[in-house]
Amino acid sequence: MNVAPKPETHFSACPHDCPSTCALEVERIDGNTIGRVKGAADNTYTDGVVCAKVARYAERIHHPDRLLQPMRRMGEKGSTDFAPLAWDDALDIVAENLLKAEQDLGSETVWPYYYAGTMGLVMRDGINRLRHAKKYAGQFSTICVNPAWTGFAAGTGRLAGPDPREIAKSDLVVIWGTNPVNTQINLMTHAIKARKENGAKIVVVDVYQTGTMKQADLALRLRPGTDGALAVAVMHVLFRDGYANRDYMERYADCPDDLERHLQSRTPEWASEITGLSVDQIETFARMVGSTPKTYLRLGYGFTRSRNGAFNMHAAMSIATVTGAWLHEGGGAFHTNGAIFHWNKSMIEGLDVLDPSIRLLDQSRIGPVLTGDPHDLGDGPPVTALFVQNTNPVTIAPEQNKVKQGFAREDLFVCVHEQFMTETARCADIVLPATMFLEHDDVYQGGGHQHIILGPKIVDAPGECRSNHDVLKGLAQRLGVEHAGFDMSPRELIDWTLQQSGWGTIEALEENHWIDCQPDFERAHYVGGFAYPDGKFRFRPDWTSVKAANDGPMGPHEQIPSLPDYWDITENADEQHPFRLVTAPSRSFLNTTFNETPGSIKKEGRPELMISFDDAARLGVDDGARIAIGNERGRTVLHAKVCEDVNPGVVISEGIWPNDAFEGGNGINVLTSAEQLAPYGGAAFHDNHIWIEPL
Repeated sequence: MNVAPKPETHFSACPHDCPSTCALEVERIDGNTIGRVKGAADNTYTDGVVCAKVARYAERIHHPDRLLQPMRRMGEKGSTDFAPLAWDDALDIVAENLLKAEQDLGSETVWPYYYAGTMGLVMRDGINRLRHAKKYAGQFSTICVNPAWTGFAAGTGRLAGPDPREIAKSDLVVIWGTNPVNTQINLMTHAIKARKENGAKIVVVDVYQTGTMKQADLALRLRPGTDGALAVAVMHVLFRDGYANRDYMERYADCPDDLERHLQSRTPEWASEITGLSVDQIETFARMVGSTPKTYLRLGYGFTRSRNGAFNMHAAMSIATVTGAWLHEGGGAFHTNGAIFHWNKSMIEGLDVLDPSIRLLDQSRIGPVLTGDPHDLGDGPPVTALFVQNTNPVTIAPEQNKVKQGFAREDLFVCVHEQFMTETARCADIVLPATMFLEHDDVYQGGGHQHIILGPKIVDAPGECRSNHDVLKGLAQRLGVEHAGFDMSPRELIDWTLQQSGWGTIEALEENHWIDCQPDFERAHYVGGFAYPDGKFRFRPDWTSVKAANDGPMGPHEQIPSLPDYWDITENADEQHPFRLVTAPSRSFLNTTFNETPGSIKKEGRPELMISFDDAARLGVDDGARIAIGNERGRTVLHAKVCEDVNPGVVISEGIWPNDAFEGGNGINVLTSAEQLAPYGGAAFHDNHIWIEPL
């Protein structure tokens, strides 16, 4: 009688682009097969919880449509006409084309393009080692974090804050501009724990009735891009009603008196007209914050994906400084913990051979870059060769029509290293099959928490899949590149990086599974002062001197108001475009990851546009009806979802669905703008005006 082998439990980390970076317990059935995936019970942030899409990871890693061998395009770009190819032949072709492009127009004509399909330090960032060694064009990574990180660092001087596990000890949890029910389930774990154990209240600030908002004690559904108006009205009440901690601000803030004078006219009545919230809602929220010392402001990415996003982040976090909530365990403001890990990634990224004179190309503006916009190319050559890992720009990048136009160029050579035949892969000349996270070694850091987590290889990859590191190593050999990082294994790179960063050895990490890097209370809460030379929080930051990733000031940075306020610079509705569109994340997809898995597709259904009953009635649109939506950048067709979860004048499209899921192949990002945001760039995915037509 055959007995099924008992699954072994192995520890890993979720590699995907999510602040939770969950510590995982993975069932290994045999050398090629996994079973269930669970959150690691012993990790104090993950706390045994994992999202449903990752719990179903077996259906992704064992998906029948995975790419299993190198392929060469035989038909038109964008078609599925590819022929199998041997690995050596594939790498030879890629190297020959990169060398030819460099010979013709110089090294800056080659653009290695990547992002966060994996968040592993080795497999995500190793592409930069090839970039720097070959002096290929640089990438200014703007598509996700720039406005949020810049806005937070503008106040504190440092991208870190109170231990996010303190949320469970808070008396008031404010979840602002993020929907963790969809995007970061562990945040909800700690917020609900605070409610159950402390009687804490939960306030949610967002632009539609999300799953998170439905769990709130106070739900504040405001107009997109008006978060700054809400924040300053709350601070007005705090000063007006005696909740402002003047002693704290005297010691820890730069100009509290100027702020108070500035806020005198920023009344709840003023903010109500802008935000669409009632005066009573604003007053109630302000009193809750003012009367609750242990208020924890958990600030997300969503509300910063707007033309005033960095400014709104700074305005919202300033509330904690007016009240002095930073002084309390379970209080303060938090966005991410990036500054606490102090990595030395020189070997992974080849920082020792980085040439700062090489131009940087804006990731979010890949469409304008590939269509030859002189604003982006400057005095440099056009991009004639792309090497893509960990991202799917033909679907996810803004101004999708320009992206498609650029990828369709016959003079552009494209190699894509991928797990599935994405819409970007279909535009490639050479497609290479990639491993998934359980099929290679890597190391991860938390975004919304404070752990370094090891992700070891657990199962063998199917077919001929190779890791990012192995592909880069193979290309380096053919391109004549010498760097010690290419001679090391992923485990050796991890060990070197850990030791050089002060985090011990890979053996120790392997034994313990993760490292808790949380600074002590005094440093995390800025008790000794904020991270500016004078120790003061900046109500009035010098926006173009904020310590955040940048390629110099960009966007209308000179127009940013000097103090927290409502900065009316969004793409507002007008007569031709009477609706504001927000392209929010869905629960079952993560960007375009998981939009190929049956479980996620079944749960999400089809591309839809959430529209209010009033707007639907006025337009003559029934629930489920086909509708066209568009603006000056493009047009697409999807189905109406008539509901009470959105305000009149605001519509929501949750995704990201493949372009082919839409009629005509026009995905939602035909409508989003690649306009650079102030002060250091970013993409305004949630800041679009559109028209709607029933079909």
